[in-house]
Amino acid sequence: MNLRDIKKDIQYVIGAFVDDCTLFLNVNPGKNADEIAGLIDKAVDLYNDLRDRIVAAPKEGLKAYYYAIQKELLEKTDGLYDELAAAVKKGLGK
Repeated sequence: MNLRDIKKDIQYVIGAFVDDCTLFLNVNPGKNADEIAGLIDKAVDLYNDLRDRIVAAPKEGLKAYYYAIQKELLEKTDGLYDELAAAVKKGLGK
């Protein structure tokens, strides 16, 4: 795992989540728009936090540090997808 790969992973995973949120908003205008916008804000905050932590990486133990960041990315994004699924169900009345 190197710096370039972890940056691309963060951008891809967060970007895919934001795309999914905007797709729901475009297909279902007005349904849970505020809640979905809040999820997008959380995703952007996660993106900024992870990118800032990568810039401030320690000089030693980079491999373990990058793996920990990648693990956190996946765990927190899974949580965001769970919240998105709940918002979609609520927005569709299911």
